[in-house]
Amino acid sequence: MINMINKIFEENGDKVQAEKMAAYMQNRFQFAGIPKPLLKELIKPVLKETSKLPLDWDFVFKLWDNDYREAQYIALEYIQKHRKQLVVQDINNLKHLVINKSWWETVDTIDALVGDLVKKDSNLIGTMLEWAKDDNIWLRRVAIDFQQQYKLDTDKELLKKIIVMNLGSDEFFINKAIGWSLRDYSKVNPEWVSSFIEKYKDKMDKLSIKEASKYI
Repeated sequence: MINMINKIFEENGDKVQAEKMAAYMQNRFQFAGIPKPLLKELIKPVLKETSKLPLDWDFVFKLWDNDYREAQYIALEYIQKHRKQLVVQDINNLKHLVINKSWWETVDTIDALVGDLVKKDSNLIGTMLEWAKDDNIWLRRVAIDFQQQYKLDTDKELLKKIIVMNLGSDEFFINKAIGWSLRDYSKVNPEWVSSFIEKYKDKMDKLSIKEASKYI
């Protein structure tokens, strides 16, 4: 399968497009130059071939180690296809993906996968509380945002606790995450979010308040 993916990169890479994609990501990563819509089409045969097989973390890690950023996108597509196979112990594998080759566009896909696991085992709430105060900003971002798809199932007291732990940060990606988590929850509980903002507005970054207030 790895050979098939490398062949896709070789046959469909575009140097001009690669430079544009790298620039958009602040030149943090090397790209083959395959836009995501095209990449999804090209990897359909690979994902179809693996769809009935068990989730293979060795395959995921090989993709994560690949120099091309598109390989990490393929890894996440692959995990999404095997999402129902995720087990609680996979939290450590997801953590590995969060803290390696970290940037918002991969981390913001992983947080929903983490959310799935926390729903399966509430013992992982303790892990989220640990991540919420970790030195790694991306683990903290996941802890803040993992409930984004929970809607009315959101544990608002846990959300409050994790956000309060991160108030006062001068890190853009943390303050953005705080705003996004509150914004999403405001779609189902605007009164609670409004009350939260009012209570903590003096401690919240302006970016967080702006994002959180979008729908209220």
